Amino acid sequence: MNMLVNIDVDDLERAERFYIAAFDLRIGRRFGSFGIEMLGSSAPIYLLVKAAGTAAVDTLPQLRDYQRHWTPVHLDFVVEDIEASVEQAVDAGARLEKPIVTQNWGKLAPMADPFGHGFCFVQFLGAGYDEIAD
Repeated sequence: MNMLVNIDVDDLERAERFYIAAFDLRIGRRFGSFGIEMLGSSAPIYLLVKAAGTAAVDTLPQLRDYQRHWTPVHLDFVVEDIEASVEQAVDAGARLEKPIVTQNWGKLAPMADPFGHGFCFVQFLGAGYDEIAD
Protein backbone atom coordinates (compact mmCIF):
# COMPACT_ATOMS: atom_id res chain seq x y z
CA MET A 1 0.00 0.00 0.00
CA ASN A 2 1.23 3.49 -0.83
CA MET A 3 0.31 6.56 1.13
CA LEU A 4 -0.28 10.15 0.03
CA VAL A 5 -0.46 13.12 2.36
CA ASN A 6 -3.04 15.83 1.61
CA ILE A 7 -2.87 19.17 3.39
CA ASP A 8 -5.62 21.77 2.98
CA VAL A 9 -4.39 25.36 2.69
CA ASP A 10 -6.11 28.63 1.94
CA ASP A 11 -3.19 30.24 0.08
CA LEU A 12 -1.35 27.98 -2.37
CA GLU A 13 1.54 30.34 -3.13
CA ARG A 14 2.23 30.92 0.58
CA ALA A 15 2.00 27.18 1.27
CA GLU A 16 4.38 26.41 -1.59
CA ARG A 17 6.95 28.87 -0.23
CA PHE A 18 6.62 27.52 3.31
CA TYR A 19 6.88 23.81 2.49
CA ILE A 20 9.87 24.37 0.21
CA ALA A 21 11.68 26.57 2.75
CA ALA A 22 10.77 24.59 5.88
CA PHE A 23 11.27 21.04 4.61
CA ASP A 24 13.43 21.34 1.48
CA LEU A 25 10.61 19.85 -0.60
CA ARG A 26 10.39 20.43 -4.33
CA ILE A 27 7.48 20.75 -6.71
CA GLY A 28 6.54 17.58 -8.55
CA ARG A 29 3.44 18.60 -10.46
CA ARG A 30 1.03 21.52 -10.46
CA PHE A 31 -2.71 21.09 -10.74
CA GLY A 32 -3.67 24.55 -11.92
CA SER A 33 -4.88 26.73 -9.06
CA PHE A 34 -6.22 23.64 -7.26
CA GLY A 35 -3.03 22.14 -5.81
CA ILE A 36 0.63 21.23 -5.92
CA GLU A 37 2.43 17.93 -5.49
CA MET A 38 5.46 18.31 -3.23
CA LEU A 39 8.24 15.71 -3.41
CA GLY A 40 11.28 15.00 -1.27
CA SER A 41 9.65 13.16 1.63
CA SER A 42 8.97 9.42 1.92
CA ALA A 43 5.41 10.11 0.72
CA PRO A 44 4.22 12.77 -1.72
CA ILE A 45 2.57 15.75 -0.05
CA TYR A 46 -0.30 17.43 -1.87
CA LEU A 47 -1.13 21.02 -0.96
CA LEU A 48 -4.81 21.49 -1.82
CA VAL A 49 -6.61 24.83 -1.90
CA LYS A 50 -9.72 24.85 0.26
CA ALA A 51 -11.22 28.19 1.32
CA ALA A 52 -11.56 28.98 5.01
CA GLY A 53 -15.16 28.72 6.15
CA THR A 54 -16.08 25.95 3.72
CA ALA A 55 -17.47 22.64 4.95
CA ALA A 56 -14.88 19.94 5.49
CA VAL A 57 -17.57 17.27 4.98
CA ASP A 58 -21.31 17.49 4.44
CA THR A 59 -22.16 15.35 7.48
CA LEU A 60 -20.55 17.59 10.12
CA PRO A 61 -21.13 21.24 11.02
CA GLN A 62 -17.39 21.91 11.30
CA LEU A 63 -15.96 24.44 8.84
CA ARG A 64 -12.37 24.78 7.70
CA ASP A 65 -10.34 27.05 9.92
CA TYR A 66 -6.70 27.89 9.37
CA GLN A 67 -6.04 29.11 12.89
CA ARG A 68 -4.18 26.59 15.09
CA HIS A 69 -6.42 23.55 15.44
CA TRP A 70 -6.03 20.10 16.90
CA THR A 71 -6.59 16.76 15.24
CA PRO A 72 -5.63 13.29 16.39
CA VAL A 73 -3.68 12.82 13.14
CA HIS A 74 -0.54 14.80 12.41
CA LEU A 75 2.69 14.51 10.46
CA ASP A 76 6.05 13.54 11.94
CA PHE A 77 9.13 14.45 9.93
CA VAL A 78 12.13 12.30 10.86
CA VAL A 79 15.29 14.39 10.68
CA GLU A 80 19.00 13.97 11.38
CA ASP A 81 19.49 17.30 13.20
CA ILE A 82 16.39 18.43 15.05
CA GLU A 83 17.78 21.76 16.19
CA ALA A 84 18.73 22.78 12.63
CA SER A 85 15.36 21.53 11.30
CA VAL A 86 13.44 23.53 13.91
CA GLU A 87 15.44 26.65 13.11
CA GLN A 88 14.84 26.22 9.36
CA ALA A 89 11.08 25.69 9.83
CA VAL A 90 10.73 28.64 12.24
CA ASP A 91 12.61 30.86 9.79
CA ALA A 92 10.10 29.75 7.12
CA GLY A 93 7.09 30.65 9.32
CA ALA A 94 6.43 27.62 11.55
CA ARG A 95 5.96 27.89 15.29
CA LEU A 96 7.75 25.75 17.89
CA GLU A 97 4.95 24.98 20.36
CA LYS A 98 7.04 23.39 23.12
CA PRO A 99 10.78 23.16 23.66
CA ILE A 100 12.54 20.15 22.16
CA VAL A 101 12.23 17.18 24.53
CA THR A 102 14.81 14.40 24.71
CA GLN A 103 13.68 10.91 25.67
CA ASN A 104 15.57 7.62 25.63
CA TRP A 105 14.29 6.85 22.09
CA GLY A 106 15.00 10.30 20.62
CA LYS A 107 14.13 13.98 20.45
CA LEU A 108 10.73 15.51 19.70
CA ALA A 109 9.79 19.06 18.67
CA PRO A 110 6.03 19.85 18.52
CA MET A 111 5.41 22.45 15.82
CA ALA A 112 2.63 24.15 13.83
CA ASP A 113 2.69 25.33 10.23
CA PRO A 114 1.31 28.77 9.21
CA PHE A 115 -2.02 27.12 8.30
CA GLY A 116 -2.73 25.79 11.80
CA HIS A 117 -1.67 22.19 11.11
CA GLY A 118 0.34 20.46 13.83
CA PHE A 119 3.45 18.47 13.00
CA CYS A 120 6.51 17.24 14.84
CA PHE A 121 10.14 16.85 14.08
CA VAL A 122 11.56 13.56 15.38
CA GLN A 123 15.24 12.72 15.68
CA PHE A 124 15.84 9.11 16.66
CA LEU A 125 18.66 8.31 19.09
CA GLY A 126 20.20 4.91 19.80
CA ALA A 127 17.78 2.24 18.57
CA GLY A 128 14.93 4.75 18.12
CA TYR A 129 11.50 3.36 19.03
CA ASP A 130 13.12 -0.03 19.64
CA GLU A 131 14.43 1.51 22.87
CA ILE A 132 10.86 1.38 24.25
CA ALA A 133 9.36 -1.54 22.30
CA ASP A 134 8.31 -4.68 24.17
